[in-house]
Amino acid sequence: MNLDDFSDLIQRPDGGVRRDAEERRERLTVPPGALGRLDELGEWLSAAQQSVPVRAVEQPRLVLFAGDHGVAELGVSGRLAGGAHALVRSALDGASPVAVLARRFSVPMRIVDVSLDCDPELLPESVVRHRVRRGSGRIDVEDAMSAEEAERAVRLGMAIADEEADSGTDLVVLGDLSVGGTTAAATLVAALCGTDASVVTGRGGAGIDDLAWMRKCAAIRDALRRARPVLGDQLELLATSGGADLAAMTGFLLQSAVRRMPVILDGVVAAACALVAQRAAFRAPDWWLAGQASGEPAQSKALDRMALTPLLDHGVTVGEGSGALLALPLVQAAAALAAELPEREPERTADDEAVEDAGAGDGADGTKPEAATAAADGS
Repeated sequence: MNLDDFSDLIQRPDGGVRRDAEERRERLTVPPGALGRLDELGEWLSAAQQSVPVRAVEQPRLVLFAGDHGVAELGVSGRLAGGAHALVRSALDGASPVAVLARRFSVPMRIVDVSLDCDPELLPESVVRHRVRRGSGRIDVEDAMSAEEAERAVRLGMAIADEEADSGTDLVVLGDLSVGGTTAAATLVAALCGTDASVVTGRGGAGIDDLAWMRKCAAIRDALRRARPVLGDQLELLATSGGADLAAMTGFLLQSAVRRMPVILDGVVAAACALVAQRAAFRAPDWWLAGQASGEPAQSKALDRMALTPLLDHGVTVGEGSGALLALPLVQAAAALAAELPEREPERTADDEAVEDAGAGDGADGTKPEAATAAADGS
């Protein structure tokens, strides 16, 4: 597998349709610019859907990729190493923030176990049946996985994207359920952006103290030494310094762009995968939105590189897709406004007024009075 092949498969959203959407926006009763960024979102959706006016987003889907990362053993996370299955269980039980929001917004949730470090019997078959491996390697001293496992993970993500597109999903909210995932994500971002570990090291969704932050920074520094030699091959980079769940998310993002299915990205993990995907196919980011600013420096770095501006900045750091899900109603509102606001009446021109003046003396049947008289005499 060569991820660079996606560059020929992915096209940008239809530019002609977007221009038509922009022209229609100019004709709406609400003045241009009055709706701020909602105008831009509506036009982006029109281009993605190839439809003017834009269609409502009626079948969104929350997709969460789950996995554990061996680097969490170093105490770089606010959660216990190997504890991602607890996050999955909480989401399935409806007790996590993302589950509450999904329920509130009536968005179906799909969780894919790619590399959880737990017995499969602890979770439903529908969640664990796609697992590529149990946990990912400690990226500061070893590869996250083998090249074969990396390819399997990418192909899994592609298959999930195809399933969603085939089922009618018209927009995906993408997130992760992981422990140690932000460390792997920060390593990928630092490697691809050519920055040092300290520039991309954040405190994660669960929050860590200063000592844990220093351990995390050291782990990313060591992982970077192993990542830089393989920067020329995105698949090898994911195998060396990513993880099976991150590889699956990368495949999902690339195939979603192939299938013209828009995606809202959540936090730093999704942003890092998107950056890897952009390296493979430079047009792919045109199909994505950044849901929210998580406060993670690696996310800011990745989004800046892809020229994606977050829709929201509310200080939400819980992760798990929550920030992106909060942005969904904003996107749906943009679609509704673009589709349902009426257009202005056409402005009257001097020619229109002249035509009306010329017809002012017409009779009720549309004939001139002189013509009617002549017709009567002739009879």
